[in-house]
Amino acid sequence: MVSINLVDYMIIAGYIIVTIIVGYGLKKYMKTGEDFFLSGRSLPSWITGLAFLSANLGALEIIGMVANSAKYGILTVHFYWIGAIPAMVFLGVFMMPFYYESKVRSVPEYLKLRYNEATHAVNAISFAIMTILMSGISMYAMALLFKVMLGWTLTASILISALVVLIYIFWGGLSSSIYNEVIQFFLIWLGILPIVFLGMKEVGGFKGFLSRLPENFLHSWKTLGDPSANPLGIEWVGVVLGLGFVLSFGYWTTDFLVVQRALASENLSASRRTPIIAAFPKMLVPIIVVIPGLVALSVLPELSSNSNPDYNSSLILLMKHYLPSGVLGLAITALLASFMSGMAGNVTAFNTVWTYDIYGSYIRKNMPDSHYLRMGKYATIFGVLLSIGSAYIVQSFPNLMDYMQLIFSFFNAPLFATFLLGMFWRRATPWGGFFGLVSGILTAAIHYFLYRFNIINYPSEMGANYYQAWWAWLVDFSVTIIVSLFTSKKRDEELKGLVYGLSKIKAEKEKFFLRPEVLGSLVLLITLFLNIIFW
Repeated sequence: MVSINLVDYMIIAGYIIVTIIVGYGLKKYMKTGEDFFLSGRSLPSWITGLAFLSANLGALEIIGMVANSAKYGILTVHFYWIGAIPAMVFLGVFMMPFYYESKVRSVPEYLKLRYNEATHAVNAISFAIMTILMSGISMYAMALLFKVMLGWTLTASILISALVVLIYIFWGGLSSSIYNEVIQFFLIWLGILPIVFLGMKEVGGFKGFLSRLPENFLHSWKTLGDPSANPLGIEWVGVVLGLGFVLSFGYWTTDFLVVQRALASENLSASRRTPIIAAFPKMLVPIIVVIPGLVALSVLPELSSNSNPDYNSSLILLMKHYLPSGVLGLAITALLASFMSGMAGNVTAFNTVWTYDIYGSYIRKNMPDSHYLRMGKYATIFGVLLSIGSAYIVQSFPNLMDYMQLIFSFFNAPLFATFLLGMFWRRATPWGGFFGLVSGILTAAIHYFLYRFNIINYPSEMGANYYQAWWAWLVDFSVTIIVSLFTSKKRDEELKGLVYGLSKIKAEKEKFFLRPEVLGSLVLLITLFLNIIFW
């Protein structure tokens, strides 16, 4: 525990009050289900773009990626430049027209239209479970911060922070979450950048890293030719296929947590630009996660001299090491903001999927909109309560990001195969989609147990997650094709607006430099340049 003064507490309290005021101020606009769950589809792309990024930039992302950097070195940039940017561009250019123009309220609802009720049910239930687990991670990460920095118990930290999120989402729905996410985006940068500057000064800049860190911690691609030569214990094939293709595209193109922000846009053009606008600042996030992780490994004896280091505490230890009162309060507030962002994003996704894809589809069908609006608010309450329970599961995992990628390999990786074939192959059948998705999830489960019981082995947990994601995707992809060849497909009339080749995307009248294809190409070129610089 560190000593914080009245100024620090005032900064933290001020932020909490602002978030609640935002939620209360939006309460009067929550008149319909679309207002509560999708912000009335009325927000400009710069708002939804920042929210799109901030929903992913939660406590898990900040604390977990700093831990990853301390554990795996500069290889952590792959989670951004390979594991995010290409998929975000692909979502904006190719997939958002289908999500937005079909007027679906959630990602599982698209599967219902493209495949059948059975495929929809599997995805809706698995996604609801995933959002609860992910929300629990954000809760645990923030509770860990409060425990170390403020001396609060784990349970007290979880309950207090959960209550704040519950209040502002209950009042303001998705709009409340999105507007607070925009505030959180700037707070996160303001709170973490002082650690970056002070840390770089202490180690002597990048040249200082060269003398303090192992050679294989300072290259993103150079060491991937030999698994034994890098701390991830994996070769480039695993990074490209497992992370860059399956996990990345599985998350960014099918996870309703982020897609929901784009669906809240005011029109199709804005929805397509949303993930691409988010990709620009996403490229720079390694500044506030990778550099602090390398600094922590260089200057903190708790990590460098410990045979069993607690990497999850890397950022918290850096805050204690560098920040004075006032600035410390701002940094704690930044992490509180990142927690709010991650948890609120998962809770708003959960209440939508529960209300429309589970409750509205299988429990109480064809009820008035006002009924589903009330159910969405009730779902917010029990979603938060379930998240509190799942937060305690995280304690058994020494690295938060290992746990997160494990969850994605179970749910997002196989789902991406189902979506890819559904959107681009009209021959994919309803039962092909169902059996493919179930087979992919079962493959991930089997692989996980084989790894846990040491029947198959990998040099690192993250490496195991990469390959688990790849096999889950491959089995789903293969089974979907095989079953589709022997079962009946839907008529072309039923697939209009859902499959490439049978859909007309509206021509967009906008300036050349605002077109998604142009912005996306620019993002990819900059990302390529960054990969070359840090080769």
